[in-house]
Amino acid sequence: MLHLHKQQTFCFVLLLFVAAVIVYGRKTADVSFQQNYKVVWGNRHVFFLQHGREVQLSIDKTSGAGFRSKLDYASGFFQMRIKIPNKDSRGVVTAFYLTSRVYEHMGEKHDEIDFEFLGNNGEPHMLQTNIFANDEGGREQRHTLWFDPTIDFHSYGVLWNQHQIVFYVDEIPIRVFKNNSKVGVSFPWQEMHVTGSIWNGEPWASNGKRIDWNQAPFTAHFQGFNIHACKTPNTNNFFCYSPFLWWNNHKHCQLNPLQQKAYQYVTKKHLVYDYCSDRGQLHKECQIN
Repeated sequence: MLHLHKQQTFCFVLLLFVAAVIVYGRKTADVSFQQNYKVVWGNRHVFFLQHGREVQLSIDKTSGAGFRSKLDYASGFFQMRIKIPNKDSRGVVTAFYLTSRVYEHMGEKHDEIDFEFLGNNGEPHMLQTNIFANDEGGREQRHTLWFDPTIDFHSYGVLWNQHQIVFYVDEIPIRVFKNNSKVGVSFPWQEMHVTGSIWNGEPWASNGKRIDWNQAPFTAHFQGFNIHACKTPNTNNFFCYSPFLWWNNHKHCQLNPLQQKAYQYVTKKHLVYDYCSDRGQLHKECQIN
């Protein structure tokens, strides 16, 4: 029993160490919301705090709210600090994601990389991630978290380059999606913008139950509006894959050994659903070792 306790303590310290190393390498001064983002819907449900360095989005029966980046990007590291609603929020989805513009009339299909908090009623908070490439989605994973995301801000980030997509929670890698396009696996390649939102996801996000609007308004808070990414269309997309951009450096072609250990620990302890477990035959990447 003592051995098990020591092992668990070591794993938790490992997570903290990995996070500290990555944070030290990426830390930059915060910028205001207006520098990189704009409100796109639900204006009356958007409130600016701390001189524009924090944004509160709320939802009630009339509307939710959302914002997006002013520019599109073709690679980069995208991160936001988020605090989600602290009530019985079944059916309320707090989201942070990348998505491409969709021109369906031109026959285009969209790419998307998602973080979605599925509202809860006191049970462990569920974080869902998903990836769409060439309109092919259905790649959901769900994780529980090792903290309560309603109490304080935590960081949620995506590294997206031509080698892989990595999802981070507090700088800890929780999911890796490799670029296996050479063997026919669709991989996001279109220019995407960054979006934050709070919206009505019932009944999909609440197992068929309805939102308790007596609890409204539900509020989510966002901080950290820096974007480390390759801007488009003013930049040649080929340059967006340059190794001179730190997120494309060889160090980010795969997880390093310390990150890999932390990733394996989170997968073992916190992954509660993986699309490959029941729809693996539909996705080639599920058959790649």
